[in-house]
Amino acid sequence: MMSPELLDSVLLQTDFPDLQLHASGKVRDVYRLDSDRLLFVATDRISAFDYVLATGIPHKGCVLTQISLFWFEFLKDVVANHLITADVERYPAAVQKYADQLRGRSMLVVRGDMFPVECVVRGYLSGSGWKEYQASGKVCGIALPSGLKESARLPEPIFTPATKASSGHDINISFEDMCKIVGPEDSRRLREVSLELYQKASDHARQKGIIIADTKFEFGRTPAGITLADEVLTPDSSRFWPADTYQPGKAQDSYDKQYVRDYLEEIRWNKQPPAPALPPEVARRTSEKYLEAYTRLTGRELNA
Repeated sequence: MMSPELLDSVLLQTDFPDLQLHASGKVRDVYRLDSDRLLFVATDRISAFDYVLATGIPHKGCVLTQISLFWFEFLKDVVANHLITADVERYPAAVQKYADQLRGRSMLVVRGDMFPVECVVRGYLSGSGWKEYQASGKVCGIALPSGLKESARLPEPIFTPATKASSGHDINISFEDMCKIVGPEDSRRLREVSLELYQKASDHARQKGIIIADTKFEFGRTPAGITLADEVLTPDSSRFWPADTYQPGKAQDSYDKQYVRDYLEEIRWNKQPPAPALPPEVARRTSEKYLEAYTRLTGRELNA
């Protein structure tokens, strides 16, 4: 069981005054080191219903970073990725003074020209895809068999892109709409690569007792061509379900922040700022879910 002291050791904000902040998201802070390299730092922040909560989740940033590192290595034969190194000792000298904050939760990466779409792959019917299917029998313009239940396994994985939203939810679009945004040739290549990544990863995960119901990838263009970037197949960007309790026809247990969402629904938060703090036991249980997903998928204990 996690000690109470660990709940006070979370990193909610990065503070690197000598570095140039390039972007700050709900979870990650990105620093520009030079024209070609960025420093990704995953904090322990957690968001729900589009708001960052006041309480961080112990080890969350390390889990997100190290599970991405695992997948970058596992999937490198499918497509290039943006990772240069996650070894803090190999970071530029200007960054070394922040080594204690960066170790285990950061990556030095190649800066790419990012495609303005989320490349979503669904192997099961859940979330916004389930809602679309109920309304139209389709997901992102793709017609599916009638009579499917919530959480049903699809006949084959489908590619369902979405536009990136700076705030709020991403918006599902059809592949035809993606072609108008990105161009037909790149769209076809991104679809092909996304489906191949999903299939290889989901086959591995199933052997470890986890179903990857869906996930989203981000890609950019670098000197290596189309390049896998950002986070990859983490509990924040994917739905991970325990295979041994999977049962179609209902929502599934998951290795992600659903535990937090359920708590916020229980206390009837109105989903308006300010976002509430979490009780220590909710933060602890959420941390345990992230850690379990990491250990199951990688076969390793977290090096944090």
